[in-house]
Amino acid sequence: MAFPGRVFFARASQLPCGLGPPRFFSYGTKILYQSMEASQSKFFPPLQKVMLPPNSFQGKVAFITGGGTGLGKAMTTFLSSLGAQCVIASRKIDVLKATAEQISSQTGNKVHALQCDVRDPDMVHKTVLELIKVTGLPDIVINNAAGNFISPTERLSPNAWKTITDIVLNGTAYVTLEIGKQLIKAQKGAAFLAITTIYAETGSGFVVPSASSKAGVEAMNKSLAAEWGKYGMRFNVIQPGPIKTKGAFSRLDPAGTFEKEMIDRIPCGRLGTMEELANLAVFLCSDYASWINGATIRFDGGEEVFISGEFNSLRKVTKEEWDTIEGLIRKTKGS
Repeated sequence: MAFPGRVFFARASQLPCGLGPPRFFSYGTKILYQSMEASQSKFFPPLQKVMLPPNSFQGKVAFITGGGTGLGKAMTTFLSSLGAQCVIASRKIDVLKATAEQISSQTGNKVHALQCDVRDPDMVHKTVLELIKVTGLPDIVINNAAGNFISPTERLSPNAWKTITDIVLNGTAYVTLEIGKQLIKAQKGAAFLAITTIYAETGSGFVVPSASSKAGVEAMNKSLAAEWGKYGMRFNVIQPGPIKTKGAFSRLDPAGTFEKEMIDRIPCGRLGTMEELANLAVFLCSDYASWINGATIRFDGGEEVFISGEFNSLRKVTKEEWDTIEGLIRKTKGS
């Protein structure tokens, strides 16, 4: 599944037993991790460059929550490189300012940093007013702020449940409603994008607050895609699979237990990259996607379809074993 977002998200993977050459995935100059990919990954090399034409977002404003690190930072970098004036928001203003300065110097376009705790509706209201003051109303809104941790559900306290739902579901709702009402008042359209996870659709044990909250986010976006299209607003969702970002696994895979397992169940044989996610995000927010509304895009290298298929584990059967199985089937009466 995917772990996007502000507090601890992205999904992990390590080294499937010696298959393929070691590869270093990096973002900018910082090497995030070393991975040994499955052999089939050579058919699916990640393209890291920006996909859309230059200046695709010239004159447009993008507001990104959880924009200081990880997936949010990657999406902001791509939007800024394509001409957008970006405003990033999260709780940690020092991290935001450092990211804003880094991206601004890299792209030559000003990135603004606004401190905002999306759990606090009053703070969201003030942040949106400041956003309008600094850049005007946004053309793109990316709800990327998130939080998660793994735990047996019976160990969760009410506060643990509230912490995640306040960030993921309530925070997304506060931002969406606050900006949406301002857009309706100004008779201005916009493209909204939410970053969720593949287990929002299926559910998952041990991350129940996150699964429940992300499912709510998806329902809200589909509902508003139907209701607010008349106001010129589009709403889409990306469900990322395993994408490793710096710091993500400290809470989701603190012992590194699940990394090899994850790559093993991805048919493309590797993790996704932040650049690939950013390319998909900027496309969905662009005018090239103006007829895409209410869509939920699974972005996971085929992981979900693999784990959903009852017989997909038969891929481990050898040719010799298949010969034996075929022989037994042919001997079955009536075959």
